[in-house]
Amino acid sequence: MPKAKHVVVTGGGRGIGAATARRFKSLGYRVTVMARNRTEIETLADEIEAYAVRVDVGDPASVEAAFMAAGPVDVLVNNAGMVRPSLVTKTDVRVWEEHLKVNLTGAFLCSLKVLPGMTSRGRGRIINVAGTYGLRGEAYMAAYCASKAGLLGFTKALSAEVGANGVTVNAVCPGFVDSPLMEVAIQNLEERSEASRDDIVARLRGRSPQNRMFGVDEVADAIAYLASPGASGINGQTLVLDGGELAS
Repeated sequence: MPKAKHVVVTGGGRGIGAATARRFKSLGYRVTVMARNRTEIETLADEIEAYAVRVDVGDPASVEAAFMAAGPVDVLVNNAGMVRPSLVTKTDVRVWEEHLKVNLTGAFLCSLKVLPGMTSRGRGRIINVAGTYGLRGEAYMAAYCASKAGLLGFTKALSAEVGANGVTVNAVCPGFVDSPLMEVAIQNLEERSEASRDDIVARLRGRSPQNRMFGVDEVADAIAYLASPGASGINGQTLVLDGGELAS
C-alpha cells in the first residue's frame, strides 16, 4: 500500500487553516498543522488524527525546528497570517514589519525548508493563501495589502524557478471570508471608524456580486484542488474566489 502524502498547513489551528487540514485528511493525506497557538493545533490534531507542531513562521530558528520535526513534505500550504487595520499615517513601523514577517517572510522561510526535498523527489506543491487585498488597495489596510501583494510576487517568482523540477507554486486569493481573521479585521475597523459592525459587514458583503462572504470550506476546496493531480499543469497562478468582485 503506497504511503500517504504529507501536507503541512501553517496557521492551521482555526479558520481557513483548520478547514484545509480537515479537507486534506478527508482525502487520505497525512496532515501536520502548525501555528503559534499550541492549544488550537493540538485540539484539531486530536480531532482529525493529525500531527501538531508549534511554529512562529517569522522566526527562522522556529521554522527550522518545526520542519525538522515534521519530516518530508509533499504539499505545503502557507496560510499563517495576521491583520491589524490602521491608517497609513497611524501605522507603527513595528506593526508594518509584523505584517511582512508573518504574511510574507513566513511563506519564504517555510518554502525554503520543503523545497530541497520536493525538488530531489521531482514533485511537490506549494500553495500560498493571499487574498484579494493583494490584488488591489484598501483604506486602513496598507500593511496587509503590501504583504499579500508581496506574497503574490513571491509565488510567481518561485514558480518560475522550480517548475522544471516538478514543483508547482500557486496562490489562492479569497475575498471576504467568514473566519476568525476576518472577525479581527472587522473589530479593528469598528474601533477605528464611526461605522457599526453591521454596517461594516454589509459593506464587505456588498463588494461581491453574490452579496455574501465566503466559507472557509470553499477556500479549503480550492487549495485541495491545486494540490490534486488534475492541477499538475497549473503553476505560478492566482486562483481568485471573490464571487466576481474584481471582475465587476
